[in-house]
Amino acid sequence: MAARLPKTRKVFVTGCFDLLHSGHVAFLAEAAQHGDLVVGIGSDENVKNLKGRYPVYTQQERQYLLESLSCVKKCIVNRGWGVLDFTEELEAERPDILFVNEDGNSPEKEELCRSRRIEYVISRRIPHGTLPVRSTTALRTECNIPYRIDLAGGWLDQPFVSKFAPGPVLTISLEPTVDFNDRSGMASSTRRKAVELWKTDIPGGDREQLAKVLFTYDNPPGTEVISGSQDALGIVLPGLNRLNYNGAYWPDSIESCLREDVLVFIEKHLSLVTLGPRDGSYVVLTDTNINEAGAERLATSSVECWNALLEREINSFGRSFTDSFEAQVAMFPHMAGESLRGVIEKYRSSALGWKLSGAGGGGYLILVANRRLPGTMGIKIRRP
Repeated sequence: MAARLPKTRKVFVTGCFDLLHSGHVAFLAEAAQHGDLVVGIGSDENVKNLKGRYPVYTQQERQYLLESLSCVKKCIVNRGWGVLDFTEELEAERPDILFVNEDGNSPEKEELCRSRRIEYVISRRIPHGTLPVRSTTALRTECNIPYRIDLAGGWLDQPFVSKFAPGPVLTISLEPTVDFNDRSGMASSTRRKAVELWKTDIPGGDREQLAKVLFTYDNPPGTEVISGSQDALGIVLPGLNRLNYNGAYWPDSIESCLREDVLVFIEKHLSLVTLGPRDGSYVVLTDTNINEAGAERLATSSVECWNALLEREINSFGRSFTDSFEAQVAMFPHMAGESLRGVIEKYRSSALGWKLSGAGGGGYLILVANRRLPGTMGIKIRRP
């Protein structure tokens, strides 16, 4: 009687895979080392939902290109919606492994695999041979327009908050090394306006004046909800910036830090966990509790965070970073639901601080830690 051959394991990966490049191929080849590879791609409509734009290549083109790769056994178009658009396909294919990269890693995916007893593996993201690390964002024409993160003090750029207590918002401008999800608190909507204005790069000239142009373009006459100026300033101004607000839409003064030791310190100690974009119907401006004590707490924690960064003091950074977030949540309770609290608990023992990107309801959990945490994304701060 012939010996029974061991069953080949099945590996499932999912993603957009637009503008197929060497980074995609290296990722897929790494996944295929674990078994027969099935790829689920996002539909054109769901890519638009997640990223705010349609893919360059249609779902039929992307499916054809992926099935042409020798490492791919089969490619299918996911029928679902949102970040977990592949749930039906996962049930149908019953893979042994779900293989993800760092910017595709999320607590929801990990929990989905745990509930179905599927092994969850995170890519090491190693380029082939001497080839450079590639991302779809870097290949798109708008690749040089930055994103931004507000590290502390967010909401003080709104007069209805800073009228109670003046204080700073701290921002960093990010190189677009990651194709950040739309509606995720990375100033993606303001960034799209910057792309409309300037196409591929921020032009030369007085940076504050350029930020005023972007702020005005982002908030034309008749705009009902004004986007805070920290979005425009955070995109246009390189490095780390302290925007000092006092009851107006524009800061009274701006302090910039371009010290390499400080910027490297931030890059080394920040990690991002993908939570997925917030729902389009999400409204943060309900059940608010905005008052003098809350605004003062937010302003104080932001000042403490600025000082910790300049001194490169990691414990103070983590503590003030978290306190700034908790001050926000105290005034805007809908920023943090129970699901977010559950994700925070997962990292509580390994992180020194945490906050949610942007106004809440989704986006990225941003962590402060002694080192880059496994399965999380890093950032690259834009220099002048």
